[in-house]
Amino acid sequence: MNTMFDTLLQLPLFQGLAQEDFTNILEKVKLNFTKHKAGEVIVKAGDTCSQLIFVLKGEVSSYTSSADTSYCFTEYFQAPYVIEPQSLFGMTTSYVSTYAAQTETHTVSISKAFVMSELFKYDIFRLNYMNIISSRVQNLNNRLWTKATDSLEKRIGSFILTHIERPTGKKILKIKMEELAQVINDTRMGVSRALNSMQKKGLLELHRGEMIIPDTEKLL
Repeated sequence: MNTMFDTLLQLPLFQGLAQEDFTNILEKVKLNFTKHKAGEVIVKAGDTCSQLIFVLKGEVSSYTSSADTSYCFTEYFQAPYVIEPQSLFGMTTSYVSTYAAQTETHTVSISKAFVMSELFKYDIFRLNYMNIISSRVQNLNNRLWTKATDSLEKRIGSFILTHIERPTGKKILKIKMEELAQVINDTRMGVSRALNSMQKKGLLELHRGEMIIPDTEKLL
């Protein structure tokens, strides 16, 4: 019980809660614990987001595709992690990405009804929730308004950074050279030269139809 209690308190939305408040929450809120095998899909893009899903243990991946399916990004996240808290409210309450377990993964979910009726009673929970959403918006805004550059390598890096959730960890981008050239408004030859230069610098690894970015922070 102590181990589970400590793990739950590490989750971003519960950090700072007093033990007494958290005990009261556990008494009132129904927690649904689930164990996922490696490779198992946790939620699919387009599914209705009707609950908060917390990853307590393991590693998950998120798969996000462009609207025309011409390219897609895969990111990896270690527990503790909250799956798309921003999708619980707003004009579109459905998941943007597909999430799958990469290792044996333990999750706990709390329904939207319980979030609204019980968790939002606690100031620290509301503050944590607002901070998570605000940080995502601010980070995206900063990336979108980064000063334009003539460097093709920087433009490729900017394209990657504006499409990911966190500028840390390994990412995989599946895209054809022609498509990348089109979205960053350059020639295929120029993009090819830039990517090979970035590979020599250790910024990414090129494979057929995809690139692996071992550490996205190096693109900043």
